[in-house]
Amino acid sequence: MNQVKDQYEAYPYPERDPKDEATRLISGSPSHPLEIDHYLFAGQRDWSQPLRVLVAGGGTGDGLIQLAHMLTQAGKRYEITYVDLSRASRKVAEARAKARKLKDIRFVTGSLLDAPELGTFDYIDCCGVLHHLPDPCAGFQALRDALAPGGGLGFMVYAPYGRSGVYPLQEAFGALYEGMSPRNRLKAARKIVAALPEGHPFRGNPNLGDHHDSDAGFYDLLLHSQDRAFDVPQLVETMAGAGWELSGFTMPALYDLSRITEMPAHLDRLAAMSVAEKLRGTIKTHVGYAVPAGEGRAPASGKNRSLVPHLKGVEARLLAQAVAQGQAPKLSFAGVNAQLRLPKPAAPLIAAIDGRRSLTQIAAVTKTDPIGMGAIWARIEAELTAWGMLLYSGILR
Repeated sequence: MNQVKDQYEAYPYPERDPKDEATRLISGSPSHPLEIDHYLFAGQRDWSQPLRVLVAGGGTGDGLIQLAHMLTQAGKRYEITYVDLSRASRKVAEARAKARKLKDIRFVTGSLLDAPELGTFDYIDCCGVLHHLPDPCAGFQALRDALAPGGGLGFMVYAPYGRSGVYPLQEAFGALYEGMSPRNRLKAARKIVAALPEGHPFRGNPNLGDHHDSDAGFYDLLLHSQDRAFDVPQLVETMAGAGWELSGFTMPALYDLSRITEMPAHLDRLAAMSVAEKLRGTIKTHVGYAVPAGEGRAPASGKNRSLVPHLKGVEARLLAQAVAQGQAPKLSFAGVNAQLRLPKPAAPLIAAIDGRRSLTQIAAVTKTDPIGMGAIWARIEAELTAWGMLLYSGILR
């Protein structure tokens, strides 16, 4: 792990300037509060209780800052412990938290493998870290041991097919530059990458961009000393070995084989997801949530009419207007282009989503009868949750 630590001391990742906190909030998945509630607490978390959080391998702080800022804005209490091997990365994360005046964050320099020594947590964020461990299963196990009853994990790990061309370069550079300093490795590798032939798999991969963004991004993508990718079956198997099971990916449509081709009867759910991943070929990370194996906890569902729906990444008014006009808004995620297809009667229900009304209240305010509500809402939920655009949470109530 010394090489990994040295890398992040030289090039904290992702490259961030704390001064930017005054003008932007970097948000994404995992660790959006709505997603946490939806995937881990069936949309019914008691937000009057503080959320105890471990940010395991927090880097320069994207997940930490997003979660602490959003919970602060919502007026919800939290206790966050951040841990990372790199002091340089921790320094950036601390400066970003200070710039936003975020409180109740404990910063620790150390390994996520020691997570159980830091306490027990309702929610654990581990984004972009487990695939850099010599034994990822040991990492999953350490996080499982630090989980409080009823809690869950938000994760991101690398996927193989959307990263084609990366691993031959990592191996070549590892052999070429053994013993060199990080800065000299970077300089030499940049020269070679600039001269790669047009037909090289890396040059032909449009899914990758970190190497263009910053020195830290280039190094993390192409010069990492410890890096592996998981296809869907490997990820599920590794998690199971540590006592986890998948609650759901944040963009389930990408893994839905029926959106690509007719679903053969002989494939089970995992096999179908594996085939879909191969046919997509563009998925470069798996982002999702996990719960302890055997607990039978599923993501939130509109079958529970007391739940409060939220839209993520789109305004209710604008989406409702498009649906009312019979439009099919275009989407693009992970190199996949699609269209939302919803019936016109869905428009008033979508327009009534405000993050505070329950489904029962939406039916009342739109004067929709229960039977009609059930049929139309099922269409809305199926289409929007597939693209990570509809989530259930009572956080604003």
